[in-house]
Amino acid sequence: MDAHSDQDERETPASPFAKTFGPAGWAAEYWIDAAQRTVLFWDTMRQRGNQYHEHLAKTAPHVLDYRAELVLDGRTFDRPVNYALTRVIPPEGVSIDATRRPFVVVDPRAGHGPGIGGFKADSEIGVAMKAGHPCYFVGFLPEPMPGQTIADIARAEIRFLEKVIALHPDAGGKPCVIGNCQAGWAVMIIAALQPDLFGPLILAGSPLSYWAGVPGQNPMRYTGGLCGGSWLTALTGDLGGGKFDGAWLVQNFENLNPSNTLWSKSYNLYSKVDTEAPRYLGFERWWGGHVTLNAEEMQVIVDELFVGNNLAAGRLKTSDGLAVDLRNISSPIVVFCSKGDNITPPQQALGWITDLYDSVDDIRGYGQTIVYTVHETIGHLGIFVSGGVAKKEHGEFSSNIDLIDALPPGLYEAVFTPKVKAAQHQDLVGGDWVMRCEARTIDDIRALGGAQDDRMFAAVAQVSKANLSLYRTYAQPWVKAFVAPLTARCMHDLHPVRLQYSAFSDRNPLMASVASMAKTVTQNRAPAASDNPLVKLQETMSDQIVASLDHWRDARDAWSERVFRWTYGSPVMQAWAGIDPSATDGLRKAGHTTLHDKALQARIAELKSHLEEGGLREATVRALLYIGMTRGGVDERGFEMIRRIRQSYENSTQTLAQFKQTVREQFLMLLVDQKAAVAAIARMLPHETALRAEAMGLIERALTASGDIIGEAKARFDEISLMFATADGREQAAKPTSASARAAS
Repeated sequence: MDAHSDQDERETPASPFAKTFGPAGWAAEYWIDAAQRTVLFWDTMRQRGNQYHEHLAKTAPHVLDYRAELVLDGRTFDRPVNYALTRVIPPEGVSIDATRRPFVVVDPRAGHGPGIGGFKADSEIGVAMKAGHPCYFVGFLPEPMPGQTIADIARAEIRFLEKVIALHPDAGGKPCVIGNCQAGWAVMIIAALQPDLFGPLILAGSPLSYWAGVPGQNPMRYTGGLCGGSWLTALTGDLGGGKFDGAWLVQNFENLNPSNTLWSKSYNLYSKVDTEAPRYLGFERWWGGHVTLNAEEMQVIVDELFVGNNLAAGRLKTSDGLAVDLRNISSPIVVFCSKGDNITPPQQALGWITDLYDSVDDIRGYGQTIVYTVHETIGHLGIFVSGGVAKKEHGEFSSNIDLIDALPPGLYEAVFTPKVKAAQHQDLVGGDWVMRCEARTIDDIRALGGAQDDRMFAAVAQVSKANLSLYRTYAQPWVKAFVAPLTARCMHDLHPVRLQYSAFSDRNPLMASVASMAKTVTQNRAPAASDNPLVKLQETMSDQIVASLDHWRDARDAWSERVFRWTYGSPVMQAWAGIDPSATDGLRKAGHTTLHDKALQARIAELKSHLEEGGLREATVRALLYIGMTRGGVDERGFEMIRRIRQSYENSTQTLAQFKQTVREQFLMLLVDQKAAVAAIARMLPHETALRAEAMGLIERALTASGDIIGEAKARFDEISLMFATADGREQAAKPTSASARAAS
């Protein structure tokens, strides 16, 4: 053991001060380093403050890492809004394919400024352009237009999409729209109202089911109830002179993790100040870019969504009285969430699926395709800014967006496997990962957890309405009378989150000497050696501070949850709020209509009547789906093989949209009556042996692209091979093989 310790000592570089002066040298070295780091830390804070004011002084501040050109300015519309559509100019060396569908990235207006979707090269925009897609960005200005409403913004974004579609008449599909965080619900609302404008939707960290969550976790969902509802939102808007300061939203985010807000973020800069400053300043440029909303906008968001939970429940209506039903969306929906996200946990990102649909057959009945993936650890902001996430999840979504668009209706989980582990056909994989969409059921969503708290949150919604009415009747007139424009401006400028930037900038005379001191320190920098025991003691103390703040946070959150449940779980409170104490389900479930049921039955009858219609193309797609259904998922290699085969046929005139429609119809026919649909394949085949053989070769190449054909898939493959090899398929169709009989049963 002693010999091992001696070896460790020889391998660890010793401090030169310690060699000369012993323990006193350690102390001298550490305190010199600490003093220098302190100066450099405060100089970085000074730069942060200066950067904050320079950023906000711009007409259209954003953090995009790309050049962009204005396409449409929402301020010029009949109902002006502070939103704009810009085209992202690809950097040198990036080639854009005009035939690929455009991507439109919409960033959240949740307190911060725009641009996080293109914050750096490895970003949502970066990987989409790398995959050859034209990219557009929907951003916004710091100040809303007078009288601007959520409905006005929705109308503006509809115009933006219409413009993008008009600019790309040769694109292979409608635009793929990415909604980050709160932009996700906005995009979903528009897609429900104007489904024909959208290609696939990608929702990144977007809350849609606001009451959902897990006991002991997700403390943010209790905030509305603990505050007595949305009256505080109205008060904040009135104190802002009719505007809601986004800095309050930023403060709410920071309160979720006090150890990071009060210590870790600053300590990480202090301890690594020689290398960390550029990254820190880059992120703070976005984090500190606070924007405002009209008070009416914020009130609608809180009342209808966060407290009322009316979106997924189908109770949200437009200003024209139209009901917003997310089941009207006809494009595939991709949901990307994370277990490490304490702002939009998986239950809130995916709970809308169980709110709207009772089963996968119900999803298919609406013709809907939903793909989701759940990251294990990444935090909320990491979903947008992490380079690793951009190169993996967002990169795979971008390169395989046509695969997602062509998936048959149903519920899928996107699973990513390293390319190096792909045993076959690595040449068919575009990136470093292989994406496979595996079929899932509603029970897989329920398995993510979540208690039935609906009665409590329904009580909160009723209490919120009562308190808001009381505030508007008795307090609001007085508040508005006493808040002059100058008062509102002062409160805006003196907000604690905003004030910290101004206090440590060159606007503060006390910071005047910091820049010159930092220059001197940089020229004479003397960092402590890694083996200095005081450096290790510093790290230990930091860990203890973080642990203490985390314990305090956990205690605070546990206390908040107990108070919430004690208050709104009370039968007396629920009875007062008009909530039936025996109600256990349906408070946030969207209703079903007999009109849809009748339309579904009519659609089933229509599909059955067309089982034998079509030619070789339809028969090939149906056969491929029939065999592939046994695998329980779709691999990107198989789709890429189909894409290459389609491209090899110069006379192929079928567009991606037409191919998608063919896939969906043939898949639904198999669901409606598999036995009859399979039997009809033979009657759809041409008599030319060469054509049938070529089609069978296509099926085999597509299936083997992602692995060997085994098990039930092999039995079905043999069945289809025999059918395609028969000169006249009518006799074969009359006597289905045992494999088809087993599948039908």
